[in-house]
Amino acid sequence: MGKKMLFVFNPKAGKGKIKTHLLDIIDIFSSHEYEIIVHATQASKDAYQKAKEYADTVDLIVCSGGDGTLDEVVTGIMEQKSQVPIGYIPAGSTNDFANSLFMPKNMVKAAEMIMEEELYHCDIGRFNNQTFAYVAAFGLFTDVSYETDQDLKNVLGHVAYLLEGVKRLFDIKSYHMKVTSDELEVEDDFIVGMITNSRSVGGFKNLTGKNVDMNDGLFEVTLIVCPKNPLELQEIMTALLMAEDNTDLVHSFKTSKITIESEEAVPWTLDGEFGGDQTLVEIENRHKAMNLYLKSTRK
Repeated sequence: MGKKMLFVFNPKAGKGKIKTHLLDIIDIFSSHEYEIIVHATQASKDAYQKAKEYADTVDLIVCSGGDGTLDEVVTGIMEQKSQVPIGYIPAGSTNDFANSLFMPKNMVKAAEMIMEEELYHCDIGRFNNQTFAYVAAFGLFTDVSYETDQDLKNVLGHVAYLLEGVKRLFDIKSYHMKVTSDELEVEDDFIVGMITNSRSVGGFKNLTGKNVDMNDGLFEVTLIVCPKNPLELQEIMTALLMAEDNTDLVHSFKTSKITIESEEAVPWTLDGEFGGDQTLVEIENRHKAMNLYLKSTRK
């Protein structure tokens, strides 16, 4: 019996650039003796359904699209409690996850790398009963992402967002929250929070802290307190731009588990997709729970 693969791709991701590489990618997979089930996603949650359906019957699931497509596949596999390895061919407009793992940017090279079948065990996150691959967030950047250009959808940072955010800073929505983890207990008004397993968020290299390891069992947490005046705002902006932790207005630390409680329901985003309005969030690092075919290009 040959090996079987499910290949799910989002035909619209990154302006549909997979279309020019599709035959080459399928050729590479076929030349490695894979029988391939190909599915182009038709709607939201499509990749999730397919991953769930095939997780126990194929040897490998390869997905191509933005971070949202990856998120759906990972969630489907986790729900099936399957160990099936994942291959990822990034095609979205930002691909924080892929950049964090130093994956090849060229789609054909990414397909060739997957065929080397080297396993990397990557941490992923549990968010209440949901799964996320690299970021769970609330606040300032996250609501912007539902109102601006589709291409920016998978992004938390891009400068456009920051500027968009700053324009609105003085009617910023803040949430009164109690945050509990082994490393930090704090109650305050927060305008933004990110729990990430990624080296860059929205293209900001250092926002998530230095020395990030994607399989160390830890998340990088960034919580930003609501500024009470322009000086505090300046202090926050400087800290973010310099990626330095020298202000009490930005809490930045690593943890494997965190609980966030609020009286009002807070809208969250998971890997750029809506994660629901929540008053109690428990986030836990699932250490090395994702089996990824990855031969890192990082020297």
